[in-house]
Amino acid sequence: MQITRISMFTNKVHTMDINVTQEQIALWESGTLIQNAMPNLSADEREFIKTGVTPSEWAEVFGEEDEDDACIGEYTHPAQYVDDDSSFVEDEDDGQPSWEQEWEDFGEVYSDEY
Repeated sequence: MQITRISMFTNKVHTMDINVTQEQIALWESGTLIQNAMPNLSADEREFIKTGVTPSEWAEVFGEEDEDDACIGEYTHPAQYVDDDSSFVEDEDDGQPSWEQEWEDFGEVYSDEY
């Protein structure tokens, strides 16, 4: 199906031949997530349908995708990136009162004793 959109980046009119049905478009327009309504499409094709942005415009604005970009969205604990404790600064004074000082300001005293 020929899809014509105006790019939100350049305001140019673009047309792309995309393997999508009118039913899939209607599903998306009724609120279904585009990736669920059109699972057969690539991310570039879905982006074009949503925003009119072509893959070349996307690359021009954001640059080419790096190999490392594929892992974005996967959670990795920050400790995996630190191989020693040299970056840890204990009790750095950031100019803010500690929670104990905050309590004392309100007349409360914290104690571990009950």
